[in-house]
Amino acid sequence: MMIFLQPDENVSWLAPYAYIIVLLGFGFFLFRVFENWYAGRFDKPLYRHYFVYRKISQEQIDILEKEFAFYPLLSKKEKRQFHHRIATFISEKKFVGRDGLEVTERMKTLIAAVGCMLSFGRKNYDYGLIDYILVYPDEFYSNINEALHKGEFNPHGKALVLSWKDFEKGYEITNDNRNLGIHEFMHAMQMEARKSRDLDSTRFAKQFQNILKRLTHKEVKDKLDETRFFRAYAFTNQYEFMAVLTEYFIESPKEFKLHFPKLYSYTQKLLNFNFAGY
Repeated sequence: MMIFLQPDENVSWLAPYAYIIVLLGFGFFLFRVFENWYAGRFDKPLYRHYFVYRKISQEQIDILEKEFAFYPLLSKKEKRQFHHRIATFISEKKFVGRDGLEVTERMKTLIAAVGCMLSFGRKNYDYGLIDYILVYPDEFYSNINEALHKGEFNPHGKALVLSWKDFEKGYEITNDNRNLGIHEFMHAMQMEARKSRDLDSTRFAKQFQNILKRLTHKEVKDKLDETRFFRAYAFTNQYEFMAVLTEYFIESPKEFKLHFPKLYSYTQKLLNFNFAGY
């Protein structure tokens, strides 16, 4: 004999859960609307982390304390966030030594530190267009333009390629406005902003356009000619300008802000860099 259950006997208990799911979905929708409004209104993400739980070793912390000038400037809370990001970066990227170079934990930590420093103001900090970090001992031959390079970002191979000698010099000398790691990571960030529609990329594109427009103002062009503040390579094209601009922003913030306060402000908003005294 077949028994037919009444609807309220086998599905009515689901009703409260259905209401909860609908309410949660609607709440999430409202939150995303508010998040987008906030990012557009204030030129920064509403929040930068869901959770901070990953840790790095004491050896890695010692490396950052001794060798990475940016790290001691952070608060305790910011240091925990920085640890989380470095651990995430190292776990998600494949480091490959070239020409016989062995990639050590120190190398991984410092390369990750430069990338995480540059993206520290972003909610999306994982450099999704980079899967591989290729490290050469010195300058390397690039098939892209058949010349020796110190570094390059290869979007097709999803690889960031670095000369360790020049990378190391970049972060050790903190006042010459030449930092290979910052330069190449900025190229990766630029490409991501062109391909993505997340809030960080939207802000990047907006402030990048503000920077380019600012460069068309006569008083800015005259001051650039007068001061020669940025090195000549910056004017190769708009992408190299942004990469060089970021090197100056990180290494000479006071001088940059003094000479070009508007450009400094746009760069600060582009990176959402509101910590460590910037």
